[in-house]
Amino acid sequence: MMYSIVIFPSSKVQEVANSYRKRYDPTYALVPPYIRLKEAFNLEETKLPELVSHLEQVASSTESFTAHFHRVSTFHPTTNVIYLAVQNKDPFTALHEKIVNQCVAEKETYAYVPHLTIGRDLSDDELRDVTGQLSMAKIDLTSEIDRFHLIYQLEDGIWSVYQTFLLKK
Repeated sequence: MMYSIVIFPSSKVQEVANSYRKRYDPTYALVPPYIRLKEAFNLEETKLPELVSHLEQVASSTESFTAHFHRVSTFHPTTNVIYLAVQNKDPFTALHEKIVNQCVAEKETYAYVPHLTIGRDLSDDELRDVTGQLSMAKIDLTSEIDRFHLIYQLEDGIWSVYQTFLLKK
C-alpha cells in the first residue's frame, strides 16, 4: 500500500491554499493541503507496526512549533510546482530527519524543502504567468504545528489518515 507522512496546517492556511489549488492543482480533490514530511512510499502491511512505533517515538520527542508562510515560490526548472514557502524551515527539517533517519520505508528521491504545494503540472507559460501574479500577493500566514499524520492512498486515488501523532506541548 502507498503511504506518506504529512502535516495538515490550520484551516485558515488550508482555505488560502485551496483558493489556489482549485485552479492550479489537479490533486485538489484527492488530499487536503499539506506539508510533506516523507515522500509517498510503498510499505508491506507487516512493516506497518514498526513504522507506527517509530513515528510515536518521533512525536513524543518533538516539541510543537509554529509555521510561518511568507511568500509564493516555485521549484522551476526542476519541476513546475508552485508553493507557499515556509519561513522557519528548521523545525520541519529536524522533524523530517527524525522520521527518515530510522524509517522502514524507502529513501527520499529529492532534497527536503518544507513547503505547501498550491499548483502543479503547469505548462511553462502558465507557471510564469501564475508565479508573476502570485509573487505580488502579500502572504503572512501562521499555523500551530502540534501533530503529523501517516496517510495512505485508497484505490480511487484519495488519501486518508491512517494515524495521527501528537507532538509534545
